[in-house]
Amino acid sequence: MSNKKSWQQLICHTTRESSHFVENAMEENGSLSITLQDAKDDPVLEPLPGEAPLWTELIITALFDSDANLDSLSEEFKKNKQKWDIDSYHIETLEDQDWERVWMKDFHPMKFGHNLWIYPSNYEIPDDDSIKIHLDPGLAFGTGTHPTTALCLEWLDQHPPKELKVTDYGCGSGILAIAAIKLGASSVSAIDIDPQGLIATQENMKRNNIPVEKIACYLPNEYTVEKSDLVIANILSGPLIELYPLLSSLTYSKGMLVLSGILAKQKDQIIETYSSSFTDFEVKILDNWVRISAIKQ
Repeated sequence: MSNKKSWQQLICHTTRESSHFVENAMEENGSLSITLQDAKDDPVLEPLPGEAPLWTELIITALFDSDANLDSLSEEFKKNKQKWDIDSYHIETLEDQDWERVWMKDFHPMKFGHNLWIYPSNYEIPDDDSIKIHLDPGLAFGTGTHPTTALCLEWLDQHPPKELKVTDYGCGSGILAIAAIKLGASSVSAIDIDPQGLIATQENMKRNNIPVEKIACYLPNEYTVEKSDLVIANILSGPLIELYPLLSSLTYSKGMLVLSGILAKQKDQIIETYSSSFTDFEVKILDNWVRISAIKQ
């Protein structure tokens, strides 16, 4: 006899201003969970810790037991369609699945450059000469699937930081810091504004048997500025412009700088900002995201 069951889910397209009305109605009618998604191509990029910004238009999905009576909720949505800016809504049945397996089927080993691989934790790592990083795929960020992370990993593979001191500003899951150590860096300072990023970095260090003395983790206000041979910052163009004085001061003369998290239309402003202290700019574009590398004067 199968233990699997089904649920009902109500899917509603509304606006940021009306989202709390829709959510409240769902909660009052016994929703088990509520999920918010972007309804258009309007990404919310890198909110600060504790912030929960919403998209202008969003899709709200509520999960209910299979035997829940949603007639009154449906009538409430119909009655308030204009008042709550409801563009559309519908109810559908959701069959049970092995959700971990469904999620994992799309997360496979990934190669960056010539010899650097990222392996999710459920894969057996082959015994060969490639450089391998083992990551927990349950982490929601920094797995290498985003073009900005991929661009930075590719650069590290092409420019192994052997015996270099490295700063990873905005370390996230620690993937770039760990890659730098695996590729020969002597030490890495991993810095992030989000304490969860530092926890993720430390957990992935353990997963990859990285000695604690190799990667030191800091919140920005805890970090004493020390120069590095290589500074990597995979964040966003706004913070990169604001951080120019700091990132410049962190880089030794003739040291290397790698910046990412930049949209193609923003690259000229980044280069202009950094050109007073850096030279030999190189640009690589992947899926409209940009990596910029340069040398400190």
